[in-house]
Amino acid sequence: MNKKQIDTKWKKPKRFDRNLLVIGGGAAGLVTAYIASAVKAKVTLVEAHKMGGDCLNYGCVPSKTLIKSAKIAHQIRSAERYGFEKITPTLSFKKVMTRIQDVIRAIEPHDSVERYTELGVEVLCGRAKIIDPWRVEIHQDEGSPVTLTTRSMVLATGSHPVIPAIDGLDETGYLTSDTLWEEFSEREHLPKRLLILGGGPIGCELAQSFSRLGASVTQVELAPRILIREDEEISSQAQSFLERDGVDVLTAHRAIRCRIDGSRKFLVAEHGGVQKNIEFDDLICAVGRTPQLTGFGLEDLGIDTKQTLETNEYLATLYPNIFAAGDIVGHYQFTHTAAHQAWYAAVNALFGQFKKFKVDYRVIPRITFLDPEIASVGLNEAEAKRLGIDYEVSTYSMQELDRAITEGATDGMLKVLTAPGRDRILGATIVSEHAGESLAEITLAMKQGIGLNKLLGTIHAYPTWSEANKYVAGEWKRQHAPERVLKWLERYHSWRRGKDHG
Repeated sequence: MNKKQIDTKWKKPKRFDRNLLVIGGGAAGLVTAYIASAVKAKVTLVEAHKMGGDCLNYGCVPSKTLIKSAKIAHQIRSAERYGFEKITPTLSFKKVMTRIQDVIRAIEPHDSVERYTELGVEVLCGRAKIIDPWRVEIHQDEGSPVTLTTRSMVLATGSHPVIPAIDGLDETGYLTSDTLWEEFSEREHLPKRLLILGGGPIGCELAQSFSRLGASVTQVELAPRILIREDEEISSQAQSFLERDGVDVLTAHRAIRCRIDGSRKFLVAEHGGVQKNIEFDDLICAVGRTPQLTGFGLEDLGIDTKQTLETNEYLATLYPNIFAAGDIVGHYQFTHTAAHQAWYAAVNALFGQFKKFKVDYRVIPRITFLDPEIASVGLNEAEAKRLGIDYEVSTYSMQELDRAITEGATDGMLKVLTAPGRDRILGATIVSEHAGESLAEITLAMKQGIGLNKLLGTIHAYPTWSEANKYVAGEWKRQHAPERVLKWLERYHSWRRGKDHG
């Protein structure tokens, strides 16, 4: 929709109350508001529920806290490998869940109303409804409704879990990655039989963690393998990690219905034409997240709210002064991508009349926080083949890394894709302890156009996990050794020793 069409349909204010109004106080909204205030724009942030959004309250923070507790339990059970007598941990599930809430509270001030108010952002707690491209009506939790005019706005309303259409699911009850934290915090004991629907990163992280804490976990995935975005060998490794920790991974299983038999609950799943009954005490839906598009007036503006919010390369919607960032855009549902998009949305919204910036998705890292971690950036082999991009592969096994050997954590590998005959990095996948930390160096190299030759020439402290980056560069170098030069050098050194070199 162009400016003339907008001006004809709605009456544009002669003056504006705000330079920017942001709807949503998650990662994208917080960063957008912060940038706006930093450049002295008058900005209002509206949040309907909890500041910090999904990441703080339901996603990254609680899940990584759970993962740490589960890893400690695993390490205690594995103490014999490190010279201790056999130890069996005694779990207090209540204390584990209490610690998760304590960690959330410890981080809350970073995303609080008070902090952003101090930064110069006006924060209103309530529900926003867009009246027209410049007016937003805000029904505050406390106080009367207020209508503000704004020259531009950014939608950062996030996403919510997908609930699959399974007969009987409502009757048996279910949890999601949003609701499980509050539900489990009220319980004294870990569920005995836990069923997790979904083989993506969220489902895999929860499956491993709860299994390590002592639950009997069954994971059901419709696709032929878990972590379907990864290369097959990486998916296979991930499944082996889960099964080693006691998770019953059922791939290529279609959830048909849920049923109750007395006090017992079952999922009926079909595999290869055969149905099986899977008993559970609690079921967690982790089959994905979908953008939160309804409830704040987009439909009245003629914006499609059926799937992902459509934006252009500058993150503008159908309306050139209404932008979007974060999960609502749908490309990459990561906190760090939301923050990345927020810069473009804020700058284009505030300064687009002078210069606009196209959002750059070329180098987006992603991590699945299994143990060991799976961290990727850029292309993997499956994506390169799908896009018809030629590549070469260099690999390095963690079984060869001294740091991995000292820690007894040699599972995993590092795989790098490069342009044929060149050291330019097209993508990388790391499977190892602290893979996410090691990935940062490769991400930086890709972003700044640094090739494997320069990584090889960079001193890496010994013994560290990041040395694997240097060693995989060495593997690439060996594959591209100048054979003619090396043969000449062999003859030269033979001559230097006084032998016949002819």
